[in-house]
Amino acid sequence: MALQALAVTFFVVDVAADIAARVGPAHVTFEAMAVLALLAGVVVGLLQLRALLASGRRKSEALAVAAGALSEVIESRAREWGLTPAERDVAVFALKGCDIDDIARLRNAAPGTVRAQLTRVYQKAGVGSRAALASLFLDELIGAPLARTSDPKG
Repeated sequence: MALQALAVTFFVVDVAADIAARVGPAHVTFEAMAVLALLAGVVVGLLQLRALLASGRRKSEALAVAAGALSEVIESRAREWGLTPAERDVAVFALKGCDIDDIARLRNAAPGTVRAQLTRVYQKAGVGSRAALASLFLDELIGAPLARTSDPKG
């Protein structure tokens, strides 16, 4: 965009100099059209940039809302299941994709302790795996299951 703006400035000055020097109308017309095309490109580029920035802000806001919603769901389920603060932390790290060793390191705990805490989280949540635990939260955020719109057989 900056290069285009610089080119517009150059051509405007060049067209003005050509007019002052009484250069042929075909040459001046061609350069004037180039100026208009470059100027249109700068304007369109700025409009697109503005739209992209606005879209990025909206998406960031939506992501913040979703992250906040997930945080609220996690807190609610931790209370509902009676998780201890340590179990809640382990569950959150597991949901974030950390493995046992990572969680142990982050919590300054032994891997066996983390395994035991994660097992208790699964028991209290009524699931048998990390994927099933994640599914509980995903289902909560998504809401009602999608309705079928057509018969799969036909």
